[in-house]
Amino acid sequence: MAKAQKETTFLVSSEGTGFFYTIRRNKRKNRGDKKLALKKYDPVAGKHVVFEEKKLSKLKKKYKPAAQ
Repeated sequence: MAKAQKETTFLVSSEGTGFFYTIRRNKRKNRGDKKLALKKYDPVAGKHVVFEEKKLSKLKKKYKPAAQ
């Protein structure tokens, strides 16, 4: 029995912390679909934020915590 073709995608924090989740999606099922966006917990920011599907190599921002 053949396995479905899956690709690894990255859900990157919209806060710019650099934290990301990895998921595996079926290539055949999501042709032409919109990018995935989920609200998940970001441990670096310490709160729930929107994570958007992006390529990991395009991350260039580093998280700079606010001065307290």
